[in-house]
Amino acid sequence: MTSQGPALTIVLNHSAAESYARLIGERFPQVRAIVAPDSARLERYIGEADALLAFRFPVEVFNQAKKLRWFQCTGAGVDSIFPLRERVGHITVTNARGIHGDIIADYVMAGATMLHWDFRRFLREQAERKWNPRYVAPLAERTLGVVGLGSIGTTIARRAKSAAMTVVGSKRDISVPVNGVDQLFASDALQDLLPLCDFVVVAVPGTAETVGLIGAAEIGRMRREAFLINIARGNVVVEAELIKALRAGAIAGAMLDVFEREPLPQDSPLWDLPNVIATPHMAGSAANYTERVFSILAENIERFLKGEALKNIVDLRRGY
Repeated sequence: MTSQGPALTIVLNHSAAESYARLIGERFPQVRAIVAPDSARLERYIGEADALLAFRFPVEVFNQAKKLRWFQCTGAGVDSIFPLRERVGHITVTNARGIHGDIIADYVMAGATMLHWDFRRFLREQAERKWNPRYVAPLAERTLGVVGLGSIGTTIARRAKSAAMTVVGSKRDISVPVNGVDQLFASDALQDLLPLCDFVVVAVPGTAETVGLIGAAEIGRMRREAFLINIARGNVVVEAELIKALRAGAIAGAMLDVFEREPLPQDSPLWDLPNVIATPHMAGSAANYTERVFSILAENIERFLKGEALKNIVDLRRGY
C-alpha cells in the first residue's frame, strides 16, 4: 500500500480467504486484500470494497457495497446474483470458468463406470462375503449424452469419446461441430436426445431457463436401463420426479453431486435408494482449487489495474 492508498481494495468472503490474501500480497503489494470469511467481517468491510471475491454473491449486504465495481466468483455458476440482475449493471461479474472441466470429467467417467458395473452391489456383496460373478458390457458399447456443451460439457464429451463411447450432446448453437460429439441436438430437442442415451449427463448452467429442465416428461423419455448424472445445479432436475422414477425402476439409477437443497436433508430418500450415488457438491473441487482460481483472479487484478476488460465476464442476461 502506498501513501496515496491502495490501487484496489478487494474483500475476500471465502473459507480460503487467508490463502487468497497471502497469494495476493505476494503478487500485488499495491492491492489491499481484506479477509472477511464470515458475515460479521463482511458487513464491516463491504463498504470499502472495489472488488469482492466469493463463491456466492452476498445479496444481503448489496446496499452497503457502494464502491463495488467487480465481483469475482470462485465457481462457475453465478446464479446467486440473479435476484439483483436488474440492479448490478455497474458491477462486472466474472467467474472461474475453465478450471473445472478435467476434474468434473474424472468424476463423470468414474460415476459412469461405477453405475454401469453396479459397484454399490459389489460393495454390499463384499460386506456379506458373497461371490457373485457376472458379465458386463464394455463402456465402448454404450452411449453417453451431455446436456449442455459448455466448457465443462465439452471436456466430458472428449473424455467419453476417449473411452470409445458414442457421444451425443445438446447446445444452443449446433452450426459448429463439437470435438468428440457424434451427434448434436439443439437445446429444445432434448426429447430426441434422451432415448438414445445409456448415460445422461446434465451439465447446463444454472439459469432461470434451466430450472426444472429435467422433469417427469424428460425422465420418461430415458431408457429403463439408463443412468442420470447431474453435475449442474440441483434445481435443474425435478427431484421429486427423479425419486419417483428411481423407486419405480423407470430408470436404472443416478449419480448426483447437486441437489435442490444443500446440504442434502437428512430425511431425503436419496440417501438410502440402492440405485443412487450421492456426493456433497464436490465434483469440481480439485485439490489445488485455490491456486486454480488465483490464476484467473491474478490475471483479472492485472487487467483491472490497467483498465482493461476482465477475463471470464458473465453475461447476466444469459446467466453465463
